[in-house]
Amino acid sequence: MKNIPIILAPMQGYADFVMRQILTEMGGFDEVVSEFVRITHTVHSPSTWLKKVPELKNNAKTQSGVPCTVQLLGSDAEKMAENACVAVRLGAKKIDLNFGCPAPTVNKHSGGAALLANPELIYHIVSTIKNRLPEHTVLTAKMRLGISDTQKTLDCAQAIADGGAAALTVHARTKDEQYQPPAHWEWFATIKQQVKIPVIANGDIFSVDDYLRLCQVFTPDGIMLGRGVLKNPYLAVQIKSIINNQNIQEVNVKDVLKILRHFYQQCGQSDPHGNYATARLKQWLFLLQENFSSLSPLFVCIKNKHSIDKINKILQDFQAA
Repeated sequence: MKNIPIILAPMQGYADFVMRQILTEMGGFDEVVSEFVRITHTVHSPSTWLKKVPELKNNAKTQSGVPCTVQLLGSDAEKMAENACVAVRLGAKKIDLNFGCPAPTVNKHSGGAALLANPELIYHIVSTIKNRLPEHTVLTAKMRLGISDTQKTLDCAQAIADGGAAALTVHARTKDEQYQPPAHWEWFATIKQQVKIPVIANGDIFSVDDYLRLCQVFTPDGIMLGRGVLKNPYLAVQIKSIINNQNIQEVNVKDVLKILRHFYQQCGQSDPHGNYATARLKQWLFLLQENFSSLSPLFVCIKNKHSIDKINKILQDFQAA
């Protein structure tokens, strides 16, 4: 089977530095993308960049050695280009542009998916940044199919390609569809025929079977996993096994519990006195319950707890069925 890169999606509020590290430790991923860095009227300081994308301190890689792409979100082409160049000076090897975020707070400031109404502006943003980046820096972009319809889908994809992007990730839904199923996979081949650059498929890949179904309708140049890997942290490893013609690793809930404990410990080290670790644990555990029902009692036990020590004891003592 074709060697298909597997990329961790830039899920704002989920795929932060700790999550990126935990998931890449497990294997399967060839690349991760940072949560978007919003660009407005300022140029971020080096300290801000290193805080937002700590992988820049490690040659733009996670501690496991997986490359980390820096994602930018905004509509001011000049300021985005200036910021991109700062990120590159700090070690970024690859810049991705966000034309897909459906969040109202982002869209009302002409960011993310709101830009899909204006292919000309998309071209201006992509080409401006491309022309300002060092030649060795890779520029990519991610888009949805449109805002409320798909009338400008191909125009936006073409604008991204013509602007100089080396690859395009497509989340096969409109902004208004948010995350409602189904993702419209039939668009991948249509877009690929139009733009002639690699097209990375994103949307509704929750299982190995989903990946195999995708490959029946489109041969992707890469896949991007988002919510699917949060619900099954072994998903990238399992799909990579299929790609490499290897046996699929069985998911053991006890191993998932070990991952959760490690995650909580790492979050605690990042913020030893705040609520970050507790909030992140509850957030992830809530999603994991969908595939691992035996973890539901653990969620019930901790969901109203706030003490780090108490939650840690519950987590350590819990025995998965």
